[in-house]
Amino acid sequence: MSPTPSTIAIDGTAAAGKSTLGQALAEHLNYLYFDTGVMYRAVTLAALRQGIPVADEQRVTRLAEQLAIDVRPPTQPDGRLCDVLLDGEDVTWAIRSAEVDGQVSQVSVYRGVRKAMSSRQREIGLRGGVVMVGRDIGTVVLPEADLKIYLDATVDARAQRRHQEGLARGDQPAYEEVLDSVKQRDRIDSTRAVAPLKPAEDAIILDTTRLSAQQVLESALALIETA
Repeated sequence: MSPTPSTIAIDGTAAAGKSTLGQALAEHLNYLYFDTGVMYRAVTLAALRQGIPVADEQRVTRLAEQLAIDVRPPTQPDGRLCDVLLDGEDVTWAIRSAEVDGQVSQVSVYRGVRKAMSSRQREIGLRGGVVMVGRDIGTVVLPEADLKIYLDATVDARAQRRHQEGLARGDQPAYEEVLDSVKQRDRIDSTRAVAPLKPAEDAIILDTTRLSAQQVLESALALIETA
């Protein structure tokens, strides 16, 4: 029987189920769940605290290169999935503020920021015992991951999921607006100059269009058994 993969990379399109699968796999394997988006949130938080305009690419990039950001297994029973440390400070919940929400997209597209964060993400991934979720993990951050999974689904199925998530939160999003948002995210992800979204050559592609979260997990566990 093959050993359980120590590094698992999960990439894919928006709302294809990456976070849901990543969390479930990490819990099943007792691994660190690492959504790489938390690092861009930490950079954004640091810029806001220091009064650096997020539109200033040079200053934000220099800041990102200087920050010590780490992601560790959770140490507090407060619902967190990991600890996010910014220069030694626990900012796990601070990075979830509305202010960070509104600025992180711009920070995350900067070439220098992505380069700095990819380096740190790689360091964490190489510790092993990690399920890393993002959009360029198997292609850029951790190309030697033991198992690479790429999730996709039709744009309509993904928009339906996002729409249902919004309704569950008590929002009243118009479906057409959600659909347009998902399509726009696809365009940004697949055409950006730095690390465009695409499956790694050796990634296993799972189409989640007609699968429940449990079925996706079972499919991934089957892949782990044969990895």
